[in-house]
This record gives sequence, structure tokens and C-alpha cells, in this order.
Amino acid sequence: MEEEKIEESSVRLVSSSGGGMIDLPGGLMAVKWTQSPLHGHCSMRMKVLEMGMDLSGEGWPRGPRGWIPLMLKPWKLLVLMATIPRKGNLEGFNARRIMMTKRGTGLQLGKVKRMTVMCIGSRMASYDPSIWRTLALAFQTLGVVYGDMGTSPLYVFSDVFSKVPIESEVDVLGALSLVMYTIALLPLAKYVFVVLKANDNGEGGTFALYSLICRYAKVNLLPNRQQADEHISSFKLKLPTPELERALNIKETLERKSFVKTLLLLLVLMGTSMIIGDGILTPAISVMSAVSGLRGQIPGFGTNALVIVSIIILVGLFSIQRFGTSKVGFTFAPALALWFLSLGTIGIYNLIKHDITVLRALNPAYIYFFFEKNTGKAWSALGGCVLCITGAEAMFADLGHFSVPSIQMAFTFVVFPCLLLAYMGQAAYLMQYPDSAERIFYDAIPDGLFWPVFVIATIAAVIASQAMISASFSCIKQAMALGCFPRLKIVHTSRTLMGQIYIPVINWFLMIMCVVVVATFQSTTDIANAYGIAEVGVMIVSTTLVTLVMLLIWQTNLFLALCFPLVFGTVEILYLSAVLTKIKEGGWLPLVFASVFLCVMYTWNYGSVLKYQSEVREKISMDLLLELGSSLGTVRVPGIGLLYNELVQGIPSVFGQFLLDLPAIHTTIVFVCIKYVPIPVVPQEQRFLFRRLGPKDYHIFRCVARYGYKDVRKEENRAFEQLLVESLEKFLRMEAQDLALESNLEEIEFDSISERSRDPQVSRGDGTGELRIPLMSEQRFEEAESSTSCETVSALQFSVMSSDEDPSLEYELSALREAMDSGFTYLLGHGDVRAKKNSWFLKKLVINYFYAFLRKNCRGGAATMKVPHTNIMQVGMTYMV
Repeated sequence: MEEEKIEESSVRLVSSSGGGMIDLPGGLMAVKWTQSPLHGHCSMRMKVLEMGMDLSGEGWPRGPRGWIPLMLKPWKLLVLMATIPRKGNLEGFNARRIMMTKRGTGLQLGKVKRMTVMCIGSRMASYDPSIWRTLALAFQTLGVVYGDMGTSPLYVFSDVFSKVPIESEVDVLGALSLVMYTIALLPLAKYVFVVLKANDNGEGGTFALYSLICRYAKVNLLPNRQQADEHISSFKLKLPTPELERALNIKETLERKSFVKTLLLLLVLMGTSMIIGDGILTPAISVMSAVSGLRGQIPGFGTNALVIVSIIILVGLFSIQRFGTSKVGFTFAPALALWFLSLGTIGIYNLIKHDITVLRALNPAYIYFFFEKNTGKAWSALGGCVLCITGAEAMFADLGHFSVPSIQMAFTFVVFPCLLLAYMGQAAYLMQYPDSAERIFYDAIPDGLFWPVFVIATIAAVIASQAMISASFSCIKQAMALGCFPRLKIVHTSRTLMGQIYIPVINWFLMIMCVVVVATFQSTTDIANAYGIAEVGVMIVSTTLVTLVMLLIWQTNLFLALCFPLVFGTVEILYLSAVLTKIKEGGWLPLVFASVFLCVMYTWNYGSVLKYQSEVREKISMDLLLELGSSLGTVRVPGIGLLYNELVQGIPSVFGQFLLDLPAIHTTIVFVCIKYVPIPVVPQEQRFLFRRLGPKDYHIFRCVARYGYKDVRKEENRAFEQLLVESLEKFLRMEAQDLALESNLEEIEFDSISERSRDPQVSRGDGTGELRIPLMSEQRFEEAESSTSCETVSALQFSVMSSDEDPSLEYELSALREAMDSGFTYLLGHGDVRAKKNSWFLKKLVINYFYAFLRKNCRGGAATMKVPHTNIMQVGMTYMV
């Protein structure tokens, strides 16, 4: 008989006072509830509507303790615990247990699932995103998201006109038109209206897009995905429909061809490497551009002084990273709001005072005139023009801290108009003073406002640098979670905001690289050449991944899906071709950074995948374990042994090494696997996934602790032990309940068959008859069978109550508590990974030297898994890959 299961899912309840509708995959469920003084809960009456038909009727019998039978086609019976808080807040309402049977198959016991109700569109909803909340978030985005883009007027025109000298108004108007339409096309049209919608449960960035694709298609090179992962509430997705063959063909191609998987991973790693490169170049160019304003104000302030002051500010910036940004963050948004206000105000002043006719640049024809006049120089100037959109990727990467409407609102109504006014004002000033191109930003400041604007510009540059440094930390943490970066120490600098982290090794590496870049280039022009390549590279990666999301997940019309890369991808490739011409003038720097980080990340991922595959091949068979008996061929001593490994199923080979090396083993063994799944956050109640290995008297279990790539493992070892044991006890009780329910259902099935065989009204034409419980009959049988329905539900509830009195369950729980009192021991395998002798030379070089070097210098397993050193036992293992 084919096993049928009900999928775990999230449902939405559109409610009103006293009633509502639950939207489920199988239909709509109408809900009515009334206040009950008993225990402060609401009782619920539910009907299932499918295809406009009421399949359940009104006169439902009520089961004991709030159990309510429901009917949801094609499943014949669902029993839900319908208890809701007195206040009527249905957020987080859980269906604690589901039983089901399918038409024509008799009674079956389905897997225990959890169904969460989320209220929307009513006064009963626990979260009502008002316009004021969105405005508050939009104000905060100014300090976190738009710092980098907001400081671009410091250096854009000075870099553009260092390549194209101003000889006529066509040069100024053409450059202004290029800048204006670049901002309108890429940040506004691409990111605000398209890319922000391709988020992963509210998370953005390159790895968020990759994890989203990994959930729809099995493209992750590490083969540790389980069917149970799809039951996590935030994991559940609508799969491509059979009607859309294009989406299914793309999914099949991604899953079948390993070359495509590798290419996709390399693309994601390249984008991440470029973002880390931005973390080096952004502080350098932002701080140097801000400090360069002192050249014209302080006599004798030359290049050496500029470099020294910039290095001092950068060292101070990176030195305070360990304190976190939570306290400083309150000053970020007001400072950037003041900065954008000054940009817009000064721009309007220069427009009115100098030349308001620069508004002619709104005509894109001036872009053509600009290229016609300057040809090759204009092409080179594109590398400076692209700097006006630096930081656009932060709109998507920092999405997890805010919301889509807040980021859209801040850019559309504040950032976009202020930047346009700033560039228009600078262009108006250049129309009268073309020789001021090198210091255009500070020269265009009205008399008497230089020092206030200089202070604000310096603060804005530091804030922009802080944003990219934090983004680098977040990217590396995500890469570590998905097995693409060596394990490093992560310090959480905030008790409330899990995204605020500090990675000491990366922080000091970025600081050293920033100091080297400033001391070597000593000019913002050469740094700008490097900066453009990193920024455009990230954008091209995002365009490619979003196009794949459109085709695979959104199932967008093919013409519209191809228009996205044709329009935006073409523009980005044009900019890339322009900045690549500056490789000899500083453009090589981000390519070197990206290549180094790409090699490190891919080598780590490659070695980790080979190690995992080796563990899968060498795992111990269950037959061998059964031959050893419940004593496992040794002495079982009181205690709980937590054996950490990477396998999500099977018995790891390191366990056999422990049995050989140790004179005794613990009475309770739990194989613990810390696994990161491709979702941002795993709810705490869905963290652990347990399974029993072997007979009951073996007391061996597997525990898969699942974390999202944004999750923070803050629990100490004691808290983790307590949480694990509590979850194990729940698993044992649930296992006993399932066995009792299954046994009881079999008895009810037998009684139903006997009773139905004497009922001529329900015989079917084919002579086989349909097995039914009276509760699950059509509405015409409802009244005649209500008493039997009550007995069915009562029997089901009785089986739940009696499961706690199971002697074997009580014995196992007492044994678990006794083992817990004896203490925990952490069993770890100290593995050495070596390439096989018959491997290629390149593989031996990568695994035996590069990967071995990374494993030797990264954090050890004990530190990464947060286990106490006093309770650790280790054995050596060699994995031949």
C-alpha cells in the first residue's frame, strides 16, 4: 500500500470578527469561533469549502478536550486541536496533530505535522504594518543602505572629467545625462522594481538568491538535503506546475548536469568575492574623497598628508568594529538624512545661481552627442560614470534588516531626487567654472558652509565604509553556513539584532588591505578604476541569478524574462567593458582580490564535498550493528554520548573507531549533525529532527540540528544539552502516541468494515465497497452517524491519553533521565583528508596542501560546535577522497 503523507504548510487566515477563511492548497476552510469561559480559550467550528461546495455540513459532533474533526479533500479525516487564546489572536495557532485516511485505502496514520495560522487583514492580526512603521524603517535605511551611494557625488564628476576634459557644454550635459539615466535605470528600475521582489523570505543578497534556487532545484553540491527539510515552515514552496514545461526543463537541467551546478556555484562565489572586494575599496575611496577637501583649505596639505590622515581614520574605523554598531547605529540615520538634505539644498542653490539650463540633460540625446564628440575618451569616462551607482547592491543585500516598501520608499522619495539635484548643481557650477572639475564637490559649496559640510561628508564617508564592512561580515557568515568558507570565529555584538556580527580575522585583513591600497595608489582616481570593476561584477551576477529566478520560480513570460537580462545585462556589460580597459591603472586590484577569495571558497567547498562523500561511502551498515547486539560488543556505562558528525542518515564510520578504541560506551548515544539548510531562519520549534536507529534497547538516536544561514548559534553547551534532551523526550512520547494511535485506528477500521458490510446503502457498484468511518461519509449520512463519530474521536483521544501510561515509554524516559544525570560526553572525530594515490596531480595539490592548510588554520570542531573542552573525547580518522 502506497504511503500517503500530508505536507507541513503555512496557511493564511483572512479573518473578521467571529469568523474567517483559511486558505489551504486543497480548498478554503470557513472558520467560526465563539468565546468560551472555560480555560480562556475559543471553541471553533470549521467547514471545508472546495469548488464552491460544502463538503462537511453543519451538525458536527464535538470530540473531547477540544478535538474537532475536519474534512479536507482528498484526505478523509483531519483531527485538529482547536484551542485559541482568549484574546482572539490567532497568530501562531498550531494544529498539534493530524490523522488522516484516504478514500479507498482504509485508515492510515500520517506523519505528525504542524500547521501555523497567520492572520492578515483584520484587527485580530498581531502585526499590522502601518504607514508609520514603514516610514520609520525608511528613515533608518538612510543610515545603513544608502551611505555608499550617497557619498558618490564626492568623486563621480572629478573622475569622469579626469578622462574627458571640459571643452564645451556638450561635455557637461552629456556626462550629466549619463549619470542621471544610469541612476534611473539600474538602482531605480532594476533594483527597486524587480530585484527586491526576488527575496528569500525577506532576505536579500547573492547567497539568498542561491539558497532560493537551491530549494526549487537540487543544485547544492553538498548532498545532505533531506525530505524533512521541506517541512520547515519557511522552506515550503510552490513547485513548478506541470503545465509550464519550461520551468520543469530548467529544473531538470540544473539537477542533472554537474557542470551547471559547478558553474552556478562559481558565479555565486564570484559575486560574493566582489562584495568582499567592495569592503576593501569602499572605505579607501570614501575616506580619501572626504579628506581631500582639505587640500584647498589648509596650505601645504599635500598628497602625503592626505594619505596619512586617511590611514589614521581607517585604522580607527576598523579598531572600533569589535564594539559593534548597535550603539552607533542610532546616529547613522540622522547623519545621512542631514547629508542628503545638504546635497539637495546645495544642488538647488547651484542650479538657481549658476545655470538652470542644465535641465536640458533630461534629453537623452546629449548622451549621443557626448559619445559623438569624444568617442574613445567618452567610452573611458563610463568607468567614472558607473561610480554614481556604487552601493546599489546594498539595497538588496541589506534587505533582511528592513522591508521592501521601506527601501523602495526611501530611494524613490529621498535618495533619488537628492542625488539628481546634487549632480545637476555640480553640472551647473561646471558650466561657469570648468576648471573646478578636480574639486567640484567642495568648490560648489556656498561660501561659509565648507567646514559644516566637510564634517558631514567625513561622517557620511565613515558610515558608508561601515555599511560595506558589515556587509562583508554577513556575506562571509552566509558562505560559512553554506559550506563555502573556512570556519572562523564570529562574535555577536548585539543581544537583540542577530545580523550584527564581528569577524576578527576578516576585520584585520580588510584593514591591512585598505591601508595598503591607500598607501600604494595615493589617488582616488586609480582606486575608482578598481572600484568600478567590483561594483559592475556584482551587478552582473545579480542579473544572472534573478533571470534564473524569473524562469524557474516566478515562471514569468519568456519574453519578459529575457527582456530583463537584455536591457539591464546589456547596460552592465557595456560598463564592464569600459572599466576593464583600466586594468593596468588599478582595475587589476579587485580581480586579484576576487580571485584569491574565489580560490579559498571553492577549495573549501570542493574538499568538504569530497569529505562528505567519503563519509557516506564508509558508513557502518545497520546489519553489523544488529550483529553486535544491544551492548554493541562492549560495556554500556551510564551517560549520554553526543557523537558529532556530518551525516544526515546512516551510522558514521567514526563510531566504529570509538567502539574499537574505547573500553566502554554510553548507554544513550545520539549522533548529532549540525546542518545548515538553504533558508534564512529555522524556527526554534522545528530545530531538531530525531530518528531512532536500531531496536529500542539499543538507545541510539540521530539528531539533525537545522539552522538557517542567518541563524545565530548563541546557546551555550548546557542550554543546547537541555534543549536536545527535551526534544528527545517529546520525540519518544510522540513515537509512543503514534504507535498507540495506529493500533487503535486498525481496531476502528476493523469495526467499520464489519458495520459497513451490514449496511446496504453504502455498497458500491463495483462490488468492492469503500472503507469509510461514519464521520467521513457524505452529508446525507451525517445525522444518522453522529453518535458513531463521537465514539471514533473519543477512541482516538483515548489512545493519546493512554500512550503516556505505556510501560516501555516510562522505562525509556527514566533511562534517559538517569543517563542525563550521569552527564554528557562529546565524541568528536579528528579527521585528516588525503587524496587517493591514483588521483590526478592537481587534485593531490588542492586536497593535500591547499585544503589541508585551510583545515589546519581554521577553527577546530570543538570551538565551532561550542562544546566544553573538559568533556571531549576524540579519535583520529583519515578520509581518502
